[in-house]
Amino acid sequence: MSAELNVIGGHLYLERDGMVLLGQRHPDSAYAGGQWHLLAGHVEREPARTCVAREAREEAKLVVAEEDLVLVHTVHLLDHEDAVPRVGFFFRASRWEGEPRVLEPDKCLRWAWWPVDGLPEPTVPYTRAAIEGIRAGRLYTEIGWERRK
Repeated sequence: MSAELNVIGGHLYLERDGMVLLGQRHPDSAYAGGQWHLLAGHVEREPARTCVAREAREEAKLVVAEEDLVLVHTVHLLDHEDAVPRVGFFFRASRWEGEPRVLEPDKCLRWAWWPVDGLPEPTVPYTRAAIEGIRAGRLYTEIGWERRK
């Protein structure tokens, strides 16, 4: 079997008073248009925590120090049989500065705080699975790999 590359994503899990921060993706977005998703981005030849801190700043004007990010979940995703596999690292911030603002309106329509036990519809399925995993104390979730068996 030959090696297969995976796309790596960094995700920010912010929870405040039982509420989690989600962004509604632009309807014209190439991935999951109109759906709710955690603040996230591709890891670009950088450590995953660096990616998450950078994306927080670029997408929502939030200041998150890398040392305040703790890995709380990982998702290994295969969207469909021909898809490029994805690995998503989910980091919880113990603290941050600022209130979320929409800085990339072509990607995100709005930020909102949602009850962790009452996520909006539609939420990106792997995002929902990760949040459920975080709440249950699980560190790892696989999605879609049964298609390859």
